[in-house]
Amino acid sequence: HSFDFIGKNIEVLKILKTIEKLSMAESRVLITGDTGTGKELVARKIHKSSSRSEKPFVVFNAILLKEKNYEKQLFGEEYLNGNIDYGILEKANNGTLLLDEVSEIPFEIQSNILRTITDQKFKRINGILDIYVNIRIISSTAKDLKKMISEKKFREDLYHRLNVVPINLPTLQSRTEDIPLLIKYFKKKISEINGIPEADID
Repeated sequence: HSFDFIGKNIEVLKILKTIEKLSMAESRVLITGDTGTGKELVARKIHKSSSRSEKPFVVFNAILLKEKNYEKQLFGEEYLNGNIDYGILEKANNGTLLLDEVSEIPFEIQSNILRTITDQKFKRINGILDIYVNIRIISSTAKDLKKMISEKKFREDLYHRLNVVPINLPTLQSRTEDIPLLIKYFKKKISEINGIPEADID
């Protein structure tokens, strides 16, 4: 069951207009905003309104992975017996990849990601052949990447590659006029998902 990013707040309307414009382009997008502001919802909306909407939408959650698993998760691995573990990049081929909480990707892995974005190719772990991919990259973060760049925790060149179209999401406190609209929307959704009448909330 998918949820939508909605609202009448002026900042929200600007974001919806940007998403509309993005449907005609393949630009990389960096979505910033506090936890819970709807970064993944916006990423999914961008994907759905794009020419890739029928292709995979894959989320790589950088916060959940242990450091040693990063390369395997991203690039996959080949084994001597001929078996292959396919990484997220191959799973997202021709679709959209959301680098969720991109700020959490270890510094030493960031250069590999930068190279992949630039060349649209990579090698699996233990692999010899280049694997070519065509992926639209959307990134999200709740952290201040510019501050992380100054602290040498995030690569500036990667930041510029990812931040082609910036979208900053407002907090709910700054869009209180949307709260009644959101309550109505989620009441309807919960009712549909569970097959129950809408709850009365005064």
